[in-house]
Amino acid sequence: MVALVILALVYAVPNIFGQDPSIQISPTDNAKINQAVINKVTQVLQQEKLQYKSIKTQPNNILIRFDKKNTQNKAKSVIKATLGDSYTVALNMATRTPAFLLDLGAKPMTYGLDLRGGIYFLLAVDVKDVIARRIESDMRSMANGLRRANIRYSSINKLKNNTIRIGFRDSATLNTGMSYLERNFADMNFAKLERTGIYTITAQLTPAAITKIREYTMSKTITTLRNRVDELGVSEPEIQIQGLDRIAVSLPGVQDAAEASQILGGTATVEFHMVDTTHDAASAAAGAVPYGSLLFKYQDAPVLLKSRVILSGNSITYAASGIGEDGRPNVSIRISGDAVPLFSRITGENIGKPMGTVFKEVKTTPTMVKGKVVFVQHKIEKVINVATIQNRLFNSFQITGLDSPRSARNLALLLRAGSLPATIYPVEERIVGPTLGKQNIHNGILAAVVGFLLVVIFMAVYYGVLGIIADIALFLNLIFIIAILSLLGATLSLGSIAGIVLTVGMAVDANVLIFERIREELRKGMTPLAAIQAGYDRAFVTIVDANVTTLIVVVILIGLGSGIVKGFAVTTTIGLVTSMVTAINFTRAIVHWLYGRKPVKKISIGIKTPTAITQKKSQKS
Repeated sequence: MVALVILALVYAVPNIFGQDPSIQISPTDNAKINQAVINKVTQVLQQEKLQYKSIKTQPNNILIRFDKKNTQNKAKSVIKATLGDSYTVALNMATRTPAFLLDLGAKPMTYGLDLRGGIYFLLAVDVKDVIARRIESDMRSMANGLRRANIRYSSINKLKNNTIRIGFRDSATLNTGMSYLERNFADMNFAKLERTGIYTITAQLTPAAITKIREYTMSKTITTLRNRVDELGVSEPEIQIQGLDRIAVSLPGVQDAAEASQILGGTATVEFHMVDTTHDAASAAAGAVPYGSLLFKYQDAPVLLKSRVILSGNSITYAASGIGEDGRPNVSIRISGDAVPLFSRITGENIGKPMGTVFKEVKTTPTMVKGKVVFVQHKIEKVINVATIQNRLFNSFQITGLDSPRSARNLALLLRAGSLPATIYPVEERIVGPTLGKQNIHNGILAAVVGFLLVVIFMAVYYGVLGIIADIALFLNLIFIIAILSLLGATLSLGSIAGIVLTVGMAVDANVLIFERIREELRKGMTPLAAIQAGYDRAFVTIVDANVTTLIVVVILIGLGSGIVKGFAVTTTIGLVTSMVTAINFTRAIVHWLYGRKPVKKISIGIKTPTAITQKKSQKS
């Protein structure tokens, strides 16, 4: 038990050191962190008379600490103007926890959006585009199916309102086609039009099918966004559907809006093509590109790739960034699915020939059109690697030739988290400050302290020494809760604080039941040690029943709730479990250590025990 207390103190104590307002400077793809950058930043801060506590170079960034948030905000603007777009300058909060505790994995809890602030996105999901693509896919399936069934049609096309129109030459073929389509496309509503010389069938998705597509698209988008947020390392994010096609994302503590937007909205993938070695790339760049080839630039020189895709990003099941034997960044890839045999066969047939890796990304940028902000998509395609195939490739290989570790990390993240089922674009994006900031934190801590003190005073007055032992257990319970939350990397929100306050009040329930049972046994004339034993043993089942019923409710809240509600439920669950340990095991150990080492005639539990009363009467007689 002493070891548990020491361990809990190690992981709880980082929360008392506080945080420094800081600025984190990270390089973009082609920039580097070096002494020249540090000197430039130091010089501009000194020129603007902005006092800083320290400047520290970390593996991939520079961290500058300040005493005040006002200085931090001014410094960000100055540094950003000095370094330009080659570096990302983000606001941050750096912990003051000593290095030896950080080395042990002891870190403070982070504050939620309501306490610390962060970034809020309202994203629109282009569900209409998904429906349009589904219509195009069904149209191709209808055309292929009708041909295979030897049902001749004269035309098939898609109308503007997502309607498919199929034309036939006569009434008999029209009826045969109608029968085939109704059998094989249950998600469509069909209507036929038969007039003089006009025989057509129109098809539209049923309302149920449209609802199903929308629900799947939103669900898949939520899942992908959660995966990407997890990769960003954000604790307790809030990702919720709003309306039919909107998703609200809250990222507590994140200050780099540009990177967060890129990671959340990025739709990156890779494709592998064989290099066209039969035609001259320079001639193609100056004239016409040969049929069946694609022209790109690689390392400022033209390169021709065959248009056939031998492997696409859809087959990738695992991606991780790292450093290769040549000291350059790479991404390790694992693939699976039906495309693996083809990829393996083609690479086996082309050993000694070059293969190119094409990086494809869709970006959405806001553009002013007639006084309104319109989000325009543009596709970026570039060759990131051309390598000679050394041997036949199977389900595991590497992408090399990347610009920087940051590029490798972001590419691996997007490939690993999965592609979005639909294009998303930001409707609203803002950096959120704490709603009440320090006042929220102050009020929450004040509520916890006042509640704790009132319970401590009551237990000490009403139950004497045993009440003080319960107070010790209550204090240990608070330490355990904070330690576990910190160890789990939980985010402290108003809901979490409410859960801690509630747990403080509920934690002594077990001790109240035990102490009242001990009092009952003492009133029956049982000896103090026997009463203690009976009190703990007989109250145990009641305590378990009471806590299990509460746990059932909070577990349901964890499963169905989100945001503040989930934070409250998680904290309450941890508090209930730790209170069982401290209120029963710890108090029992202390009580036995205090009273069990020698025979006692009375215990301090707030009442006069029968044993003590009997002693006084015998002394008088």
